[in-house]
Parts: sequence; structure tokens; C-alpha cells
Amino acid sequence: MENALTQTMQAMSDPTRRAILQMLNEGDMTAGDIAARFAISAPSVSHHLSVLKAADLVASTRNGQKIIYRLNTTVVQEMLQQMMQLFSVGGAAPATRDTEAHDA
Repeated sequence: MENALTQTMQAMSDPTRRAILQMLNEGDMTAGDIAARFAISAPSVSHHLSVLKAADLVASTRNGQKIIYRLNTTVVQEMLQQMMQLFSVGGAAPATRDTEAHDA
């Protein structure tokens, strides 16, 4: 599960990919629709979409000759839950050097 979170965070580390996720949050889009909103090449957009698909943040379906991309809300929700657990106030914090030195 930690590996999936790492892959998700790496995919979301790029501002272009975060912008794509925001656009897909508003509704499904084709790669051409997505590319039209950026001043980067179509192959670059395709690469970003591939990274997002590999992290399972985006899903796609073929409609004739077009591929429709949509946000995979299930994975996004799972990632947010994991992030909340990492930083939960009531959760047990892992030992740090300061804690270990203080306890000694």
C-alpha cells in the first residue's frame, strides 16, 4: 500500500499533472481537449496522462477513435485517507532522534 501512495505522490508532484487532475475533476475530457489547454506538445500531454494512468489516478475508455479520460475518484479518495492517517493528530507519531535521546 505504501508503494501505491509513493507512486501516487510522485505522479502528483508535477504541476502539469495536477492541472490535468483539476480539469478532469470538472468532467471527462479527450486528450485533445486536455492538450488544447496547455502550451506544451501533444506527446508531452500524452506522457503526463500515461504517468497519471500508471498511478491509477486517471482511467480511460475508447469511444470510436477518441480516448476519453476521467478522474479515478476512488484512488484519489484512498490517497487522501492515507494522507490524513499520516498526519492525524490522534495517531501515534513515529519515534524521532529527539524523542529517543530524550527518553534515554
